[in-house]
Amino acid sequence: MEYRKLGASGMYVSAIALGNWATHGETVEQDLATECVRTALDLGITTFDTADAYAGTKAESMLGEALKGVRREGVEIMTKAYFPTGPGKNDRGLSRKHLMESINGSLRRLQTDYVDVYQAHRYDYETPLEETMRAFADIVRAGKAHYIGVSEWTVEEIRAGAGLAADLGIQLVSNQPQYNMLWRVIEAEVVPACEELGLSQVCWSPLAQGVLSGKYDGGRSVPASARFSDKDGALKTEHRFMQPEVLERVEKLKPIADGLGVPLATLAVAWVLANPNVSAAIVGASRPEQLEDTVKAAELVLEPAVLAAIDEALGDVVERDPSKVESFLTRP
Repeated sequence: MEYRKLGASGMYVSAIALGNWATHGETVEQDLATECVRTALDLGITTFDTADAYAGTKAESMLGEALKGVRREGVEIMTKAYFPTGPGKNDRGLSRKHLMESINGSLRRLQTDYVDVYQAHRYDYETPLEETMRAFADIVRAGKAHYIGVSEWTVEEIRAGAGLAADLGIQLVSNQPQYNMLWRVIEAEVVPACEELGLSQVCWSPLAQGVLSGKYDGGRSVPASARFSDKDGALKTEHRFMQPEVLERVEKLKPIADGLGVPLATLAVAWVLANPNVSAAIVGASRPEQLEDTVKAAELVLEPAVLAAIDEALGDVVERDPSKVESFLTRP
């Protein structure tokens, strides 16, 4: 396993982080979740990412149970707040009220006194940014989080947040965007700004929600348990990654992976880690054995010729438009 600094901080994270979105509490129960976490630790993964809203708060509880008895100083726990965790109007967003209540709930569920990075899961357009950042600062000063981070913020929002963090004397160290071979919208503006401001990327969906694992076989077959499998076994095509032209291009990546002697999923994660502003790629696992191929990505160095071959194989199905970096789920 490789370990990288998180932004301009002094803290290291494992280049592969284990996330539990859409697994713990949804498709994976506690025994298997614990087995996946313990396998991750055995493989050198020390960084774990979750959020209070995952599986209606159950994902945090399951991660806390899975890490019970593990030396707390030997792992890095990242969680997030923004999305609803209850029925009330104040059970969501980045108001001071919700953040203060959310961090306490997260710590209780995670069975820990602090998290290493507390992240804004989206930008809150209904709460003044100053209110949000002051609440984050108080959480850090109370010892409930070491650092703060954001997720899916635009470059303007990141700059504003970093400026306020500096004024308040706390460290905004990371951004958590979707980033993979097919979705590169952070490259033009967000990455250069983050390099300037001392933030690094902790990327979710390095496999483009499973598409870059190659399991869809160019659209010719659909695994019954796959995310984009319809009830009748057909392929769900409403998602941008599930278009025939995209799946056909992904098929062209398989010979590149074969030439390196690795599965396509390993190549996809290694591609994300090849970006020097990336500190970690977040992967999921519903079975422990899935992690064994994934961690190999931390050791796989992709030469310029390989990166060029990937670009040629994918062609114009890659999304690079920087205007698509936005908290589209939350914008009024």
